[in-house]
Amino acid sequence: MNWTTPADLRAQVERLWNKGFLLASMVDGETLFPRRLTLKKPTSSELADRFEDVRTWIAELLSVRHYRIVMREVRHHVIGSNAVPDEIWIDTPDDALALIGKGRDARRFGELVELTRERQPAILPWLSRRPLKVLELAEDWRHLLNIIDWMRAHPRPGLYLRQIDIQGVHTKFIEAHRAVLSGLLDLVLRPETVDTETGGVNQFCRRYGFLDKPLRIRFRVLDPALALLPGSADQDITVTQDAFSQLDSRVGRVFITENEVNFLAFPNLSDSMVIFGAGYGFEMLAQAKWLHQCAIYYWGDIDTHGFAILDQLRAYFPHAQSFLMDRETLMAHDLLWVIEPQPLSRDLVRLSQEERALYDDLRDNRIGSSIRLEQERIRFGWVVTALVSLDQQSRI
Repeated sequence: MNWTTPADLRAQVERLWNKGFLLASMVDGETLFPRRLTLKKPTSSELADRFEDVRTWIAELLSVRHYRIVMREVRHHVIGSNAVPDEIWIDTPDDALALIGKGRDARRFGELVELTRERQPAILPWLSRRPLKVLELAEDWRHLLNIIDWMRAHPRPGLYLRQIDIQGVHTKFIEAHRAVLSGLLDLVLRPETVDTETGGVNQFCRRYGFLDKPLRIRFRVLDPALALLPGSADQDITVTQDAFSQLDSRVGRVFITENEVNFLAFPNLSDSMVIFGAGYGFEMLAQAKWLHQCAIYYWGDIDTHGFAILDQLRAYFPHAQSFLMDRETLMAHDLLWVIEPQPLSRDLVRLSQEERALYDDLRDNRIGSSIRLEQERIRFGWVVTALVSLDQQSRI
């Protein structure tokens, strides 16, 4: 039968709980009750044809407390007059919570609301929007309020998260709750103390004025005559972003490759440096003004994502050129092609005519289905030959 059962009624109220409506009303005072629930009931013909089933159905509804049943007198020429459920109402929030067994959770939430109202009333709208998240954080809620207190007293502190001295709070706690803290801090901190140009958990420190781990750039000087370190050791160097931006490298050519083995195996070359690539993170390279004066060559996979990274690099270095990302290299290594898992389909506006033609052929599967030639699969002799040719051209 498709008549509403007590389980169906509980499910209707549970949906209110799962959407946060029941708890939100405890914050904003918006009343949801009394509330009429949906009731599917027997038709007139079912009353006569399935009279015993109807009686069982009525008994099941009457056996459950916490909702109010409005009965209606039905007269039928076969079975006479009978009272059947016509409406079902939840009259109070307590009845709704009791019906679904959430009274204890609601009381806990109420305690958190009152604590917040006393200490940080400005974040109450967040509690109204995310009540179930607040319940999930119940054990940590006092710590979060303590962090908010500290941040209000120390806006844009210029410290590492490790240096915050709050009882029960440590770096990993803050890092684990960055998303929640962002939503809360934005409500209580003065606008001028929040860097609104940044967002997301990865930029939490920058947004609220904490020191962040310095970005690091790894590179190798390929010309022994321009070595930055004494001796004949391989010039594999990692420095902070700031140190890289102030580097006196004296090189005229810079190669960027995404593969570490390629980076390590890159042969010596006059007037050159190779950088272990940063994927889509070229912003940190752009701060090095000296780099804008160098010839830049990007070597990535020959696939749609490789060209997308090249396109992104040119947003910061419009003069950057591709290296070994051409049709000849692709076709010469056809036995080494693999499948690109999730090819891109969007247009890339910063590619050269030849690059765009190859990119279009790859994304439209004109050469094959989801083709990728990974940079580390290119024959090393092919790489050396290309570098020699490039070096000769630069000397002309």
